[in-house]
Amino acid sequence: MKAEYRKGYRQRERVEREGYAGVRSIDTRESRERDGAEDLLEVILDRENLNRAYQRVKRNHGAPGIDGMTVEAALPWLRENRDELLQRIREGTYRPSPVRRKEIPKPDGSGVRKLGIPTVIDRVVQQAIAQTLQPVFEPLFSEGSYGYRPGRSAQQAIRKVKTCAEQGYGHAAEIDLSQYFDTLNHELLLNILRKQIQDRRVIDLIKKYLKSGVMESGVRRRTEEGSPQGGPLSPLLANIYLNEFDQEMEKRGVKVIRYADDIVILAKSKRAAKRLLESGRTVLEQRLKLQMNMRKSKVVSVLSQKHFKFLGFALGKNKNGVYIRVHRESLAKAKKKLKELTGRSQGRNARQVMESVKVYIRGWVGYFYVADMKRILQSWNEWLRRRMRMYIWKQWKKPRTKVDNLRKLGIPEWQAYQWGNTRLGYWRIAGSAVLNRSVTNERLAQAGNYDFPAQYERLRQLHLNG
Repeated sequence: MKAEYRKGYRQRERVEREGYAGVRSIDTRESRERDGAEDLLEVILDRENLNRAYQRVKRNHGAPGIDGMTVEAALPWLRENRDELLQRIREGTYRPSPVRRKEIPKPDGSGVRKLGIPTVIDRVVQQAIAQTLQPVFEPLFSEGSYGYRPGRSAQQAIRKVKTCAEQGYGHAAEIDLSQYFDTLNHELLLNILRKQIQDRRVIDLIKKYLKSGVMESGVRRRTEEGSPQGGPLSPLLANIYLNEFDQEMEKRGVKVIRYADDIVILAKSKRAAKRLLESGRTVLEQRLKLQMNMRKSKVVSVLSQKHFKFLGFALGKNKNGVYIRVHRESLAKAKKKLKELTGRSQGRNARQVMESVKVYIRGWVGYFYVADMKRILQSWNEWLRRRMRMYIWKQWKKPRTKVDNLRKLGIPEWQAYQWGNTRLGYWRIAGSAVLNRSVTNERLAQAGNYDFPAQYERLRQLHLNG
């Protein structure tokens, strides 16, 4: 273990490469050797580790915590107060600030997700802890765990489900945990950490973060359980906690695929899946003191495009075998978002709208590229072009402007006058031959309209060849 802790050390004479250049840590080794039980905190507070932590927090931007300090303002503060901060952490007198409560809507519209936003300084320290603990716990994690782990992804998780389905695992017990991040049992979590961490100062520091409290509407509330989402350390702690579930089920020979708190247990029959749902519930509720949402936890066929949903994906089957598809709820959500982005009341010019659509599509296709959806994207391409023609027609506003622009784009004068003064609705006009001949696909592309299928194929080939 001591050897693993030492991996974080670097030469103290190296010059800081970027940002935070004036924030140099105190020489953590001085003239004496520490025993293995005391090494871990020094690795966390190592100059380069803290520098990497600051850079990561800076890249992630993020809102200020309860003190109002921005990421940019943190740099001069660290230069001024670095020595005192590290000394207080070493002595055990450092007290993290309460997190700032922020609520965001859940993607499925079922309510809100409560985030806890730490101060920037606390985020830097948490990130330094996470960077040090990740390589310690990574070898202990289950093969079926895919969330918040280096080199692992949601795409790999759904591909694993597909592989299992091809092997005959046709049923799944979908487990939904009620407010998982807010209900972690602190004492259980700390006991799990103690199995691998001998430096009590690190355990105490993590405990302080868990107990730091939440500020809501100006009132500080104590936190007796949970590790609120929003801090850099929270995902790792959540994985460490649920790894107990993964390992227990793995010992029983059960196939579990987990991405953070999204869990599916796979079985070859409906009866077996029901039995595994109950045994999984026993482990989660009795051993880990978590609460399963029995209204949402259920047994389904993995090939049911209506009922099975995992990380926004679904599975299907045709003559070529099992394939990955985008779940219909994910499709509906994306189309709704594109409709909002191309709405007629955006108050932006067509190029700006196309740019916002391009940014969204890149991210969306970048996530769902593993799914078979070429036909869907082709139909969306046509739909988006029509939406953009409607947007442009709306922007022309006055009949005179419409007539002039149609003529400039090659429409005969008589026809330009006829269509420029029409009372037909925007959507109908957007699909007309006249607008398709004037605002052509090529002109839309030159103006910045994005090609769904082309981006999809590029990503597919990139990952297949990679």
